[in-house]
Amino acid sequence: MIKHFPLGSLWTNCYVISGGGEAVVVDPGGPAGEVSEYLDKNELKLRRILLTHGHADHIMGLGELRSLAPDGVAIHAGDAGCLTSANENLSAHMGNSASFEPAEHLLRDGEILTAGDMKIEVIHTPGHTRGGCCFYVKGGSDELLISGDTLFARSVGRTDLPGGDGGVLIESLAKLAGFNDSLKVYPGHGPSTTIGDERRLNPFWPR
Repeated sequence: MIKHFPLGSLWTNCYVISGGGEAVVVDPGGPAGEVSEYLDKNELKLRRILLTHGHADHIMGLGELRSLAPDGVAIHAGDAGCLTSANENLSAHMGNSASFEPAEHLLRDGEILTAGDMKIEVIHTPGHTRGGCCFYVKGGSDELLISGDTLFARSVGRTDLPGGDGGVLIESLAKLAGFNDSLKVYPGHGPSTTIGDERRLNPFWPR
């Protein structure tokens, strides 16, 4: 159901999530040839590219994959400007300015997207950026959470960049507290974890 690819100079976690012969790609942060190869090899039809937020290290592979996704690119309205502005996505400050066409779809909190036999719930979790989102994916008996840079194993995303707010990020973490401890979490950087482990061990988890 999920395949992980560390992409780009910051080894951003890009995920291919699939079910029923269809797939979505989340956060293609760098050269994405191996992602395309994986889709082809497994005969998966890419439906859409989902972005947890608009920082450059999560979007730099869009050019290679966008033409394969008939439903286009989806990002929350709060980060929509990151696609079209190298200043907003911070690539202008990283020595590799990049901009892209606007998103085909603007995500809304609580929205349910579908692909194959999967349902994907959008959870707006600002704090790292204004438009940060997590994606709760359910397909058959499987479920998982893509947390982007909202929640890491034992840590959270930084809040000192434009659009960041530490207090808002803690409020966003509280939105995740209702999930079962066993739910597997796949963050934007670093190893996977579970809600239970973060509830117990993450010093930023709201108490």
